[in-house]
Amino acid sequence: MVKEKIWLSSPHMGGMEQKYVNEAFNTNWVAPLGPNVDGFEEDLCGFTGSRHAAALSSGTGAIHLALIMLGVKPGDEVICQSMTFAASANPIAYVGATPVFVDSEMNTWNMCPNLLRECIIDRIAKGKKPRAIIPVHLYGMPAKMDEIIRVANEFEIPIIEDAAEALGSKIGNKKMGTYGLFGILSFNGNKIITTSGGGALISDSGEYINEARFLATQARDKANHYEHSKIGYNYRMSNICAGIGRGQMEVLNDRISKRRSNFNYYKEALAQIEGIHFLEEPEGFYSNRWLSTIYVDRSADDRYSKKSIYLSLQSENIESRPLWKPMHLQPVFKEAPYYGNGISEDLFRNGLCLPSGSNLTEQDLERVVLNIRSVYL
Repeated sequence: MVKEKIWLSSPHMGGMEQKYVNEAFNTNWVAPLGPNVDGFEEDLCGFTGSRHAAALSSGTGAIHLALIMLGVKPGDEVICQSMTFAASANPIAYVGATPVFVDSEMNTWNMCPNLLRECIIDRIAKGKKPRAIIPVHLYGMPAKMDEIIRVANEFEIPIIEDAAEALGSKIGNKKMGTYGLFGILSFNGNKIITTSGGGALISDSGEYINEARFLATQARDKANHYEHSKIGYNYRMSNICAGIGRGQMEVLNDRISKRRSNFNYYKEALAQIEGIHFLEEPEGFYSNRWLSTIYVDRSADDRYSKKSIYLSLQSENIESRPLWKPMHLQPVFKEAPYYGNGISEDLFRNGLCLPSGSNLTEQDLERVVLNIRSVYL
């Protein structure tokens, strides 16, 4: 008999989503935009501390719009963290620019500030000053934003902060997504909260957010007919999806707490296995622990590896996933410049994401842990 599936990170409804969706149906706000979109944007600002937000169809679209508003054009270069999902880098190609990938540091697994500075100096020497920097908060762990911002300010390069995986993460009391000129959020089905699909662009600049909303609704000019002076995009979130988001915002703090609890459970339960390591929070950093990850140190015992754990979990119908394959190793970006130290490649080779959903039961967690322990028996 096939055992019940344990998912990596599945949607988790809180119960209030239906209320907002029903309101949309009852008032016939089924078309794009509407009161739920306005309310969801207000909720995001209230939670993150950002002054303005635009609810969009995806986080990818949010990065695309940010690049457009910064005037990034074909032939330009944009620095992007290599250790990330393709959605961080693809919008650079959408605007015809070239991604320049920067490797990670081991404290957070995110963009290395030292390599970032080295990269910028070298690109300028080659006559190509980068137009933007896209750091990513991997699996909810904040990047070293204070150091990254110092480098960005030194060379006067704006930051598009990819916080798609980090809603609720913070350094001190400052939430991720509010450090850069733009912040990017994602509400895909596997994220800490979901709108089924969707994302948001946040910024303290009302001018940029108004422009984003304009571009995201096909750039329709003010007129009693359809007038367009710019190329627009169909990137706005629907009123129904925003209703799901409003209901999810009501349980966001609980979702963060549960995911952090999952991480702590794994860390304690697997503490006696010498070859398994967990990414700790640097002092002052707070991760939402969107996904709990492990680094499998093969030097402890070469018989055991990420692959052996992955295959064992898979045999028991438990979903896990290797860490992101770095962008500089992806065939589609093989010609892109890369400034590296080998850390992201090592993380991909030896890192694994464990089931992390806020709807996991204690029995689910026990089942995952017992399976991992069995590999080391």
